[in-house]
Amino acid sequence: MKRRKETGTSSPERRIDSTRLQNLRVVAIIGAMLFVVTALHLYTDTIAQNVTLHLLYRRLYYVPILYAAFVFGKRGGILTAIAAAVPFALHAQMAMGGVVGTGADNGLEIIMYIVVGALFGALRDMEEAKTRDLRQVSERLEDAYRKLEERAIQLINIQDYTQSILRSITSAVLTVSPDGSVATANAAAERMLGLSEYEMVPKPIRQIVAKDGGLEADTRRILSGRVPLLLRETAIETRGGRELVVQASISRMRAVGGRTFGAVVTLEDVSEVKSLTEQLIRADRLAAMGELTAGVAHEVRNPLGIIRASVQLIEESDVGEQRVTEATDIIKQEIDRLDKVIKALLDFGRPSKPTFVRVDVEEVLRDVVLFTKRFAKQADVHIVEELTGDLPPVLADPDQLKQVFLNLVTNAVQVMEETGGAITLSTSHDEDYVHVTVSDTGPGIAAGVKGKVFDPFYSTRAEGTGLGLTIVHRIVDAHDGHIEVESGPDGTKFRVSLPALSESVEEEEIA
Repeated sequence: MKRRKETGTSSPERRIDSTRLQNLRVVAIIGAMLFVVTALHLYTDTIAQNVTLHLLYRRLYYVPILYAAFVFGKRGGILTAIAAAVPFALHAQMAMGGVVGTGADNGLEIIMYIVVGALFGALRDMEEAKTRDLRQVSERLEDAYRKLEERAIQLINIQDYTQSILRSITSAVLTVSPDGSVATANAAAERMLGLSEYEMVPKPIRQIVAKDGGLEADTRRILSGRVPLLLRETAIETRGGRELVVQASISRMRAVGGRTFGAVVTLEDVSEVKSLTEQLIRADRLAAMGELTAGVAHEVRNPLGIIRASVQLIEESDVGEQRVTEATDIIKQEIDRLDKVIKALLDFGRPSKPTFVRVDVEEVLRDVVLFTKRFAKQADVHIVEELTGDLPPVLADPDQLKQVFLNLVTNAVQVMEETGGAITLSTSHDEDYVHVTVSDTGPGIAAGVKGKVFDPFYSTRAEGTGLGLTIVHRIVDAHDGHIEVESGPDGTKFRVSLPALSESVEEEEIA
């Protein structure tokens, strides 16, 4: 290894020595040619005066001059021309009539030596400079080509890696061009839709399925830039007649500069999950129906028992008028109680269909505070408003929203009737939802009770029907929202989240 290293480091020195030796060899050749031509002049002059040969010999000086200019360039051509001019000038001065005067042509010949050497050397230098420039350009092009080749290999590797990812994804992935036609489809999409990629490209989505479930329209909305992302569950039917429930995700594809150049449609088959969910919902409904039946029986049996006892008391012959009056009052009270239970049950079982309009949630909350302020003040409960004032509107039924927040505030007041406290109504929002939080400073909800607060006929108050929060939950569900409850020793928080009405949706409603 050490010997190889020494050999590698000495190679530039070897190249320099080789070049120097080659230059010395060329100089020797040039000198030899000058010597031969000069000797020919002298030899010819010694033997006989032959003008024709002298004219030929002085032309021979151009050979070493041109050779030197070709090898060493302008500098070598001029130096060799001077080296040829000196012996020729001496010989011309002595034997050829001089350099000037009668031998003026000899002087012109000397000038031509220098001019030819300089010009030919300059041409050679120019050619060498161009060759050097071309060599540099060639090296730069080779370097650029090498980098381009490396980048092409990287892009191929990235493409292969991306294709491997797409092939490995279990969800169907379609890329859509700006004109709405399918550009690519992965293997999962081919399996799900029963078509090959060749059969899907370049066709619009509506042509690769029998029923698109609104995917075509949603993709157009994404491509038009109206919304950046859409997530929803929909039902589609393949060309082969297979019905699927899919979770669809549609998002924009953007270039580095932000230009939209397509969309990505991801479809996940949730048909089996949907079927299992429906089975669970049916099971929950049956269980709830059982609890509802038991609750109704319990709520109706007690008043009926009291009514029966009161009637039996009236039937006794020795009952006085005062006892009869007391018994009839009890009967009326229990009938009113039954009527209240039946009314709540009807509200729960046959909720009125909401009328959706554009609603300002904070206006609804101000109305609720106005309705409940006096009732809360009687229980020594203060209502605090923490409204942001910049909430986006929601699409809702204002009367049903009032019912939701009236129930929440009324429940909070009833919890703090004996201790007093404060209720805080606060609002906030994010990109998708408007959030309303109703929090109190009451004793909180026991851990074992928290999971039952929305169950029908479950109440911790003797006079409660247990349907208030159940109706609240149903109204929130009907508005595509959700309600959450947090409770601790410092109080309880109910958080209601409703879908915000985006500008694009408002434009569609207006259109």
